[in-house]
Amino acid sequence: MMPAPRTLRSATTLSILALITACGTPERPAATPARHNPLDTISTLPFQAPDFSKLTDADFRPAILRGMEEHLAEVRAIVTDPEQPTFENTIVALERSGQALKRATGIFHNLTGSATNDTLQALLTEMAPRLAAHSDAIDMDPALFARVKAVHAVAGDLDAVDRRLVERYYQRFVRAGALLDEAGKARLKGINEELSTLGTRFSDNVLKEVGASAVLVEDRAQLEGLGDANIEAAAVAAREKGHPGKWAIALRNTTQQPALASLKDRTLRERILKASMTRNAKGDSLDNRSILARQAQLRAQKAQLLGFPNWASYVMDDQMARTPEAAVKLLGGMVPAAVRNAKAELARLQALVDKQGGGYQVEAWDWDFLAEQVRKAEYDLDEEAIKPYLELEGVLRNGVLYAAERLYGLTFRERKDLPVYHPDVRVFDIIDSTGTTIGLFYGDYYARDNKQGGAWMSTFVDQNTLLGQHPVVTQNCNYLKPAADQPCLLSWDDVITLFHEFGHGLHGMLSRQKYPYFSGTATATDFVEFPSQYNENWALDPAVFGNFTKHHATGDQMPADLAAKLRKSGKFNQGYATTEYLAAALLDIEWHTLSADAPLVQDVEAFERKALAKYGLDLAQVPPRYRTSYFSHIWGGGYAANYYAYMWSEVLEADAFAWTMEHGGLTRTNGDRLVNTVLSVGGSKDGNVMFRDLTGRDPLVAPLLAKRGLN
Repeated sequence: MMPAPRTLRSATTLSILALITACGTPERPAATPARHNPLDTISTLPFQAPDFSKLTDADFRPAILRGMEEHLAEVRAIVTDPEQPTFENTIVALERSGQALKRATGIFHNLTGSATNDTLQALLTEMAPRLAAHSDAIDMDPALFARVKAVHAVAGDLDAVDRRLVERYYQRFVRAGALLDEAGKARLKGINEELSTLGTRFSDNVLKEVGASAVLVEDRAQLEGLGDANIEAAAVAAREKGHPGKWAIALRNTTQQPALASLKDRTLRERILKASMTRNAKGDSLDNRSILARQAQLRAQKAQLLGFPNWASYVMDDQMARTPEAAVKLLGGMVPAAVRNAKAELARLQALVDKQGGGYQVEAWDWDFLAEQVRKAEYDLDEEAIKPYLELEGVLRNGVLYAAERLYGLTFRERKDLPVYHPDVRVFDIIDSTGTTIGLFYGDYYARDNKQGGAWMSTFVDQNTLLGQHPVVTQNCNYLKPAADQPCLLSWDDVITLFHEFGHGLHGMLSRQKYPYFSGTATATDFVEFPSQYNENWALDPAVFGNFTKHHATGDQMPADLAAKLRKSGKFNQGYATTEYLAAALLDIEWHTLSADAPLVQDVEAFERKALAKYGLDLAQVPPRYRTSYFSHIWGGGYAANYYAYMWSEVLEADAFAWTMEHGGLTRTNGDRLVNTVLSVGGSKDGNVMFRDLTGRDPLVAPLLAKRGLN
């Protein structure tokens, strides 16, 4: 193992000082010892949790650089091993390598998503292409690939998990360009570096637009319908942005915005939605259109280099879907029913406007506001009436965590002794059914300007027995932080988000894998949403629902009639919800089925319009869930040509949940079966096999259509 650069510099400095002293230089006070970088060593906190009390922004750059150097040294040691390639000295050795780099980048990337600043963003911009080049240096090393290939040739004698690990490594190298000639590898490296830089720029622009696009309101009367708590929170947000006496409506990641369901002022609703839909497409420094067009072009060129007709074909070849045609068949097959239902919903909204003498045609910014009125009229359900029963703490402890205890025997004990990266972050011990603490769970629930939009799960440490590591899992949401002494009241969509992301968390917490490569959520992208979407269903299970739907002030149970209305409204507006999702998912596929010789897209909006029209999804009143210019999933995240995965996984979860209910519902027996067949298995089996292990058959589409009311 090569010594870290800091050690070399220290030794050189000591030699020079000794030489100067020998020559008679007057003695000087001893230099202050160099500060120890906490990222240089494994944290001594429980389960190797990051010690944020010692970390500074300045620690990341040297730690990442040292981590890359150490990783390359470890790989060189594998390549130069004089012994014949074996599973242990090649594949397992690769699994053990790069831990210092993984430790540094794992914390770094979590912070750039959850609590970033200008220093971290600048470092992200600098490091993204260097990290891409580092990966290429390993994945395109011909000598290393020769060893992997040699092990792959004789892997038939290994057990099933070891054999799959060899197969995954072999495919990883092939998909990374190991079979290319030197000219091809050089071209691919250049593409990867440019894509990494562009992806970072895209994400940085989206993050900056969060603050830049917040809608300022000067007249409180325009906020009628928003609710006192939300109005006060908007006032606080405006003060923090330097606008005392005004109100700031922050924008969430999606096209539609929560405030649109309650704001009575139509002009303000229009302002908010147009601000949302024009994000990162205004011709200013935050405009993402040229960035994403170049990303699409480069991805097509990369796919061609690797032997695929387009990026979607390259991506899906390694997924459950296998081909873009299979994904389009699933999504396109749902379009007619979704659009038919959306148009029927639109007709009801227009009838309501006409009945009220509104004198206008329904537009996209009217949909949520009118839909809420229809919901009240047809289902007699007022979203504001249910919020007092959906307080964050109650939903978390008595809903999300309670369901995990009933199903999996897990309990969660909050602790205050571990340092966190922001005062709002909470830490819990994860305790299994035997009383053993098996890991840590970090919950970060409130929105901030320096936090990316949306909701997600991640990890600081991945479970694996090879390195003796236990799960350290994070959950991020973007709920509006209430004013002091006010409760955080959630919408029903917020509740579902909390259950969803915790489902991802359970995938990480309950992993039981030997190898890091297979830990937790390391599955095909069109399988990874299955556990999270499955977990959403427990929010409405009677035993769980009744345990968390209690008034935040009085403790009273949600009235039975109100609960019944909430349940009844579950299929309401599903035409809209399905159509906006399908529009985004098929838009993603259109961008990523461009061929390598296609000209650079010059007019992003025209491309988007043509793509939506192709599938009959060009409804002005139902814009895509994400428009191209702020579609972070596909341009700044890991869902390029993979956004279809949510619907693919939803087919799995709807069928699996139906199977669960047929076999007793919320029981430890069913929970144990899910753990043993899916949650503990990670990526050590193919997703199709895992589903069959759980249910005993292939998935059926009918339960999803019934769940959404589209059958």
